[in-house]
Amino acid sequence: MKKERVGILGGTFNPVHNGHLRAAAAVRKRFSLDRVLFIPSFIPPHKESAGIASPEERLRMVELAIRGRAAFIPSAVEIRAKGKSYSILTLNRIKKIYPRAWTFFILGVDAFLEIETWREWERVLKQCLFIVVTRPGYRLRQARKVLGVAYRRRVRSVSRLEKVREQWFLGTRIFLLSIDAADISSTEIRRRIREGRSITGLVPAVVEGYIHKHGLYQKPSPRKMRSLGFPSNESARKPGHG
Repeated sequence: MKKERVGILGGTFNPVHNGHLRAAAAVRKRFSLDRVLFIPSFIPPHKESAGIASPEERLRMVELAIRGRAAFIPSAVEIRAKGKSYSILTLNRIKKIYPRAWTFFILGVDAFLEIETWREWERVLKQCLFIVVTRPGYRLRQARKVLGVAYRRRVRSVSRLEKVREQWFLGTRIFLLSIDAADISSTEIRRRIREGRSITGLVPAVVEGYIHKHGLYQKPSPRKMRSLGFPSNESARKPGHG
């Protein structure tokens, strides 16, 4: 019986954008994945929480972005678990849902370069396969320099013309896949919103509509800042306020 192939695409998704969708589509096609799980973090361990939309809002944007794409599945596994979203914990939960599937952790080369800072990163590498994809400003070959010699022997570059074969999954742990990556970042999208600039074309239209409808990522008004306990500009200038 053929084993199912499940991709795991985790992240803050603050907000989800067209770059995420393009990468997921490219990986799914090249590796013949049966499904790709989009998993928003609850509390991302490597990022500041300020400026992050609520877990529910980020999950809703993911749901809107992938609506109509049968192979793309929104997952609240990290949000339901609460706490910080460590990959090893998420992977353990996914393996319980898909115990017989090949699982593929999908991430950009920029994120992979920090893998040795992850909690129990060696266990993560043993429990699933990694698909490391192109990110603007980085070179895929940089991924070969991160881990020790033992792991470098288990890295395989996948050319655009090669057919991915299941027997590869037995000996390789890390696949390097060159894709036509979009030069889009959630940071740039949030900055554009704060500056009142357009984000059309950077996120799906339904996500753009949701962001504007709910006023996400906009600079809070002075009244809103005071309601959150921040001093006004005037009081901040008085002696005793630093």
